[in-house]
Amino acid sequence: MLHSSRRSPGRDQATPLVAAFLSICALSFLGVPVAVLVGRAVLGGSLAAETSDPAIGDALALSLLATAASLVLTVTFGTPLAYLLARRRWPGRALVEALIDLPVVLPPAVAGLALLLALGRNGLFGGLLHDMGIELPFTTGAVVLAQTFVAAPFYIRSARTGFAAVPSDLEDAARVDGGSEPAVFRLVTVPLASSALAAGLVLSWARALGEFGATIMFAGNVQGLTQTLPLLVYGQFQSSLDASIAAAAILVVAAFGVLVAIRLVHWRSAVELRSVL
Repeated sequence: MLHSSRRSPGRDQATPLVAAFLSICALSFLGVPVAVLVGRAVLGGSLAAETSDPAIGDALALSLLATAASLVLTVTFGTPLAYLLARRRWPGRALVEALIDLPVVLPPAVAGLALLLALGRNGLFGGLLHDMGIELPFTTGAVVLAQTFVAAPFYIRSARTGFAAVPSDLEDAARVDGGSEPAVFRLVTVPLASSALAAGLVLSWARALGEFGATIMFAGNVQGLTQTLPLLVYGQFQSSLDASIAAAAILVVAAFGVLVAIRLVHWRSAVELRSVL
């Protein structure tokens, strides 16, 4: 004998309520601490009082400059790698993917120490770099490399997924129409994978902006040279809580503003694409 199972109306109504409650809890956990931080900086007066500190301006400028340079390096070297991972199969590919993902799970201090042992004056390539007149540790270049090391995997993973999702039939059709490989990649593959590429850029930039451990180990904490906003927050926390709160609030506002702007641009692009189609 078959018994038909019927869900209780009360249970159906309770499920969305439970989901909504848990969602509110999650959003509160993620948003309230940040809101308290920014509110304390604005209402407490520390933001207005400390923004005239030249250290904050230097750290903000360095953070924006270094993350921009990090993105350039990531896109330049990470895009071809992501494309090869998405389209080619070769022995040891799984090992390569694990190596790319490794910086994501490594503690940042370990990443900084690894960079120092590889590129430091007494490191594996330090002597060669020194003979070429290149000194990386404790320079602005070291900040860029540290940020790239920890942030590039986020872009490469997202770009790999985007390239793998592009239908090969469309690329083949472009080749049949006479398109060269660079033209097919530029005019067909990249536009179709643009959503994944943009998401990877956002994640990579956000990770680079918040980088702390690898930077302080490989580049140090010198104002105007290697002191980014996260390092300034830590340094100011040792002496002035108000200054630390002000620097942290500026970091939060800058990151939030860029993330929202990127999402708005991406949303408008998607709307324009739908209207064309």
